[in-house]
Amino acid sequence: MTNSKYKLTKEDFNQINKRSMFTYQLGWNYERMQASGYLYMILPQLRKMYGDGTPELKKMMKLHTQFFNTSPFFHTIITGFDLALEEKEGVASADAVNGIKTGLMGPFAPLGDTIFGSLVPAIMGTIAASMAVEGMPWGIFLWVAVAVAYDIFRWKQLEFAYKEGVKLVTTMRDTMQAIVDAASVLGVFMMGALIATMINFEVTWAPTIGEKAIDIQDILNTIFPRLVPAIFTGFVFWLLGRKGMNSTKAILIIITLALALSALGHFVLGMS
Repeated sequence: MTNSKYKLTKEDFNQINKRSMFTYQLGWNYERMQASGYLYMILPQLRKMYGDGTPELKKMMKLHTQFFNTSPFFHTIITGFDLALEEKEGVASADAVNGIKTGLMGPFAPLGDTIFGSLVPAIMGTIAASMAVEGMPWGIFLWVAVAVAYDIFRWKQLEFAYKEGVKLVTTMRDTMQAIVDAASVLGVFMMGALIATMINFEVTWAPTIGEKAIDIQDILNTIFPRLVPAIFTGFVFWLLGRKGMNSTKAILIIITLALALSALGHFVLGMS
């Protein structure tokens, strides 16, 4: 349950948006990526909802320090859904919040980066540059206008998502569990896709039998494509389950292992 019946106000949305614009990426790191920035962005509102120093606040703060990474052009949509759930259900919404964050961060990441990070800058930048080459300096104002439109879009989406989230937990309660389950499955799917596409672990050892070299990696790909990355990921999960182990130690072990295996000349381990 929540510590009070606090309802978010316009001032809360403005504060979150300001932190989103200027501080969201400051705590970025390779272990949790945007998690610390996400928590800092909504921490004043969490304190208002749960109260300072309460067990409820500590639990939700711990939840929000879990891995999180998505497009900075869409992350406040997720935040709006999150806050609507927490305002209505309090700590009872922890599983739903985690499911929503995990399930939506994957799809929003390529969508936002492709549209706002690549497509629009390429098109509008070309137009602005062409104007500049032709001696029309006001082309720069077109580029500035695009940047302003970006910020307006980012500013407005938070409150819109929050209002839709309130409807979700009040008028669509029966549908909520199905949405959370679907988001959780989507999150697992996205994590699997990341493992298959980003972890590069290949066996380069090719023993020779007679005059024929045996390509071990090719045989493994025939049996199960990307099998070795999947096995290596399972090893990392097992490693993180050991007593006294944490993410930082696991990363150091992986780096050491990568260097050692690469030195042997039979394996290639890295991130692609």
